[in-house]
Amino acid sequence: MLTVEELREAVDAGEIDTVLVAIVDMQGRLQGKRCAAQYFLDEVLGHSAEGCNYLMAVDVEMNPVSGFEMSSWERGYGDFVMKPDIDTLRRVPWQEGTALVLCDVVWENGDPVVASPRQVLRKQLDRLAALGLDCYVGTELEFIVFDDTYEQAWNAGYRNLTPSNQYNVDYSLLGTARVEPLLRAIRNGMTGAGMVVESAKGECNPGQHEIAFKYTTALRTCDQHAIYKNGSKEIASQQGKALTFMAKYNEREGNSCHIHLSLRSKEGEPVFAEGHGMSELMKHFLAGQLAGLRELTYFLAPNINSYKRYVQGSFAPTAVAWGRDNRTCALRVVGHGHGLRFENRVPGGDVNPYLAVAALIAAGLHGVEQKLELEDEFVGNAYASDRPTVPTTLKEAADLLAGSKIAREAFGEDVVTHYLNAAEVELAAFEAAVTDWEKVRGFERL
Repeated sequence: MLTVEELREAVDAGEIDTVLVAIVDMQGRLQGKRCAAQYFLDEVLGHSAEGCNYLMAVDVEMNPVSGFEMSSWERGYGDFVMKPDIDTLRRVPWQEGTALVLCDVVWENGDPVVASPRQVLRKQLDRLAALGLDCYVGTELEFIVFDDTYEQAWNAGYRNLTPSNQYNVDYSLLGTARVEPLLRAIRNGMTGAGMVVESAKGECNPGQHEIAFKYTTALRTCDQHAIYKNGSKEIASQQGKALTFMAKYNEREGNSCHIHLSLRSKEGEPVFAEGHGMSELMKHFLAGQLAGLRELTYFLAPNINSYKRYVQGSFAPTAVAWGRDNRTCALRVVGHGHGLRFENRVPGGDVNPYLAVAALIAAGLHGVEQKLELEDEFVGNAYASDRPTVPTTLKEAADLLAGSKIAREAFGEDVVTHYLNAAEVELAAFEAAVTDWEKVRGFERL
């Protein structure tokens, strides 16, 4: 991490010549500008930067799409302001002479752009702060590594790619050694960017791996998540490889992003634990997760592909239930004392962490405000239960969000309408597409 004074010194010494001025878009991606470092210090630091407001109103292909109130052809696609958050200033070790700062997105008059993911999360953190609470989060993000470059994968239509492992390397030190040069470069790069790396391990799908980071405050975790996701792709590209965070790349195990969450008092004391069990606050908060999970799933699974993960017996959840250290449930309670927390197992590797964590807080606060009673823990195989299930399609999740009182009260009408339109755009694009599956089945035989 860098202070402004340390950045000035590094610029004067010729160590840093570029500052990435970045925002996080609806898809959780970093967007922004590469600024000359001296220009950043002289101008951007005090006066911010500008960017086209369509950055919060495009699909994944960067196509301007209709239906967004805040940005359209009728409104002229003007600018909004990218206001640097100096607390996020850091070096980018995998890019020579480069630093990065994340920005909050505001209008020219200083009002926040309420649909920006960072602002959506900030609003929920403010609700917690009003109760004297801080939120701590850890995200566990999986990816699949290929020996093909991104350019080769594109030219091949993402077919017949070569995974960097040929078999299941879950916890295998031999298997992970095959890609250790890449894993090590990512770990060291993220350490140099101010993150605390815990470990790397293999996963089940050939070429699948996970690098874990120490939990921290919610906003910092989400910032680190976005930087890590972008940076790991850049580092993989530098080594002639590609990696994907798709929720479901193929019919085998998908890429998950389990989210761990706990609350503390402003004095840093745990508030989820009481004696050897859960406090009343945690029980209400966890009951809120169960009550709000289905109607807030869109914020945990925002794409068509997200819903392909939810297969019984796949370690991706289907049942809306909670259990103690039970990986068949959507919500898993683990740890004790300061470490007592719940894990939401619904999100995949394609999740926008800001929106997901905001949704978890909103659901929890609903449980606290309504003093919801926590049902008994589920024991056994939740896949085989008759419990309500996670939505199985984006359409179902969008319909549930449209009728969600929890979402509208927590986020506001503007935000819910904005993201419902994003879901409709995704659905329309998919329904218009002709897939390889259709060609294989129908080219000759139909």
